[in-house]
Amino acid sequence: MPSTSVGSELQTWDQPESHFQEPISEHSPSQLGDINNIPAQGEGILIQQLAPADGGAGAWRLLGAAFVFEALLWGDFETPSTFKSTWANRNYYSSLPQFAGNSNVALIGTIAQGACYLGAPASAALAKRFPKFQRQQIWLGWPLCILGLVAGSFTTTLPGLIATQGVMYGVGFVTLTYPIISFIDEWWIARKGMAFGIISAASGASGIFMPFIIEALLKKYGYKTTLRAIAVGMAVLTGPLLPFLKGRLPPAEQSAMGKTNWSFFKKPLFWIFCASTLLQGLGFFFPALYLPSYATAIGLSSTSGALILAIMSLAQVIGQFSCGYLSDKKMSVSALCIACSVMSTIAAFALWGLAKNLALLLVFGIVYGFFGYGFTTMRVGMGRAVSDDPSAAVATYAILVFLQGVETSWLDPLVPVY
Repeated sequence: MPSTSVGSELQTWDQPESHFQEPISEHSPSQLGDINNIPAQGEGILIQQLAPADGGAGAWRLLGAAFVFEALLWGDFETPSTFKSTWANRNYYSSLPQFAGNSNVALIGTIAQGACYLGAPASAALAKRFPKFQRQQIWLGWPLCILGLVAGSFTTTLPGLIATQGVMYGVGFVTLTYPIISFIDEWWIARKGMAFGIISAASGASGIFMPFIIEALLKKYGYKTTLRAIAVGMAVLTGPLLPFLKGRLPPAEQSAMGKTNWSFFKKPLFWIFCASTLLQGLGFFFPALYLPSYATAIGLSSTSGALILAIMSLAQVIGQFSCGYLSDKKMSVSALCIACSVMSTIAAFALWGLAKNLALLLVFGIVYGFFGYGFTTMRVGMGRAVSDDPSAAVATYAILVFLQGVETSWLDPLVPVY
């Protein structure tokens, strides 16, 4: 950050500079770790030393933990070929005798994914309104995700799967997500776009290998054992990281940030961003959903379809990180959004539309994965473009996530079973 004192840094969070007296270098080693309270000479005022933003052990620990949570708990929803995603649920469960021909199978994935997107504003408002309880919010959502999978493994009815793998998991994930988003917002300021680009890329990273692992488990052990294995794996890999999920600001300062500046609603640019996000979301998932069936239709093997999705996931990782990084470099977020939209549109029309072999489909996967998913990282840049008040960052982010997820209420019935 350009600021060189704790006081001026906290002013960016709408806090009075008079609360802090001694200038302290932002990157001083004394600021690493937890916040320390040191008595000021001659006064009863406490000088609060903050760990450095945009770097340092605390910031990277949080970002690393958040990456793992995003990759394991949310990556399965963002990657179309994995077990908990919409088409995989519909495809696998529809192949079982007890669920064959039941169109309501699609509700499992729809409800889970819909809760994650459409519940974003509510979860963000809860985390914002009660910042002192953000860690408790995580401790509520995390076990709900794990228990949703475990409970789903013991049910043999469709309503049971909808209630557990759908409702419980979806509500649990959206509950724990926005406290983590708020923590990232506190720790990463000048490099916020890069940080959110890394987090967004987590789902693509898991999509490179998770589909193959889960498909193998399903074929060999069935959904009950697979769900239990996923639940145990998630608990073991994410549980030890829970202590790293904590904010940078002291509780008093977090409470002072509890109110959101909603002035961005008055800016036409915000509504333009909303409209573009909504329109992009209406077609965003179709390429990844239909690529496997398209590959089969032109005579390619199922392995080729999985390979295309894995390559697309790799391109997603690079694209989301790159777009997030560029949004921090004072590049126009509007220009980045337009570039991503134009390139992904050209890829869909010129590459996928003409592709009759594996090579062209792989090129399409690379281009669409980079630019199509890169657009989704622009939520942070969009928020900064319409408001310079840090209190609005999480709110704008959650609203844009909601708009992108509107399609989840109607997309599943259109997804092919194959």
